[in-house]
Amino acid sequence: MKIRTITAYAVSLPMKKPVKMSGVEIRNADNTVVRIETDTGVVGWGEAGSAPNMTGETVESMCAAVRYMTPFLVDRAADDFHGLHTEMDWRMVGNHAAKAAIEIALHDAVARARNVPVHRLLADQRRDKVPLLWLVGTGTPEGDLKEAAKLKADGFVAYKIKVGADPVAQDASRTRAICEVLGRDMLISADVNQAWTVDKAIEYLRLIGDAPLDFLEQPIMGTDVAGMARIAAQSRVAIGADEGLHGIDDIRRHHDAHAARGGSLKTIKFGGIGPAYAGGCLADSLGMNVNLACKMAESSIGTATILQLAAVLPNMNWGVSLSSLYLADDLVTQPIGMSHGHASVPTGPGLGVEVDPAKVKAYSRPV
Repeated sequence: MKIRTITAYAVSLPMKKPVKMSGVEIRNADNTVVRIETDTGVVGWGEAGSAPNMTGETVESMCAAVRYMTPFLVDRAADDFHGLHTEMDWRMVGNHAAKAAIEIALHDAVARARNVPVHRLLADQRRDKVPLLWLVGTGTPEGDLKEAAKLKADGFVAYKIKVGADPVAQDASRTRAICEVLGRDMLISADVNQAWTVDKAIEYLRLIGDAPLDFLEQPIMGTDVAGMARIAAQSRVAIGADEGLHGIDDIRRHHDAHAARGGSLKTIKFGGIGPAYAGGCLADSLGMNVNLACKMAESSIGTATILQLAAVLPNMNWGVSLSSLYLADDLVTQPIGMSHGHASVPTGPGLGVEVDPAKVKAYSRPV
């Protein structure tokens, strides 16, 4: 089965409500969707969220990268994942998100042709349901407390508090209040998205006192591994990396420097399903914790991708962050839902979701 066509679409999806993060408020989800058709007529879909401050890519650059790499991939065997990834890496440095969208679509197509879920292409299944790590970031302390209480009542057991947009003391006070609402039997994290300095991170960790925070994610710039190590050395709370992890070498670097006790794995950072799976296995072998995550906010294509990985990774003890649940509309005929704070791994062939071409067209925008 060979690749016949590769097509990239730039889509902008509506959010249920804006999500406030350090330095940005997300009102629409701008993603690149890739459709691959094989010479046997099988179609696979992949998706990558725009994250210019994480991968350096926008929907415009991703679509351009997909178009640039396409001539070198057409007529190649669709199931030669390693060879195709090697070709992409040789032809174009970086651009991991664009490569991820292609690589995910290839996995979807090949698994559909074999009538198996994508996770069967990776390893034996370990789980069929995962707890969701929900983002707490309404924009106001009152809204956050109300949302946290509702989520706890609905059965959620894992949370991520967005910090970094307000003064450190204010973030610390809000963190303590949310932790008090949630209690000590939950997985609770805080995500800074690189907004602080080393001193601000240490101040925050001091101000939260004994609040039951399990990990603090990417408090400073992802390139500052030495700074992460300084924070980790003075913290009772585990420090996690996100923007600082873009491949296998980064996992080893943070581990060896004692800069992080775990990290967030995203397909857009690692270049697809295969590299993200390899990263999760390495982290587990090094005794590091894993958070498996979509970018804010990918459709159910991205959610299904993460759930396929979640089915087989050795551990995800820092939770699974899915983002299609924050969208007002989706690109598939039956969006992936949740029940009591958990999501089930799709069991159908490929990614396990059916993309609606009409929705892709409706939300596409010119680039």
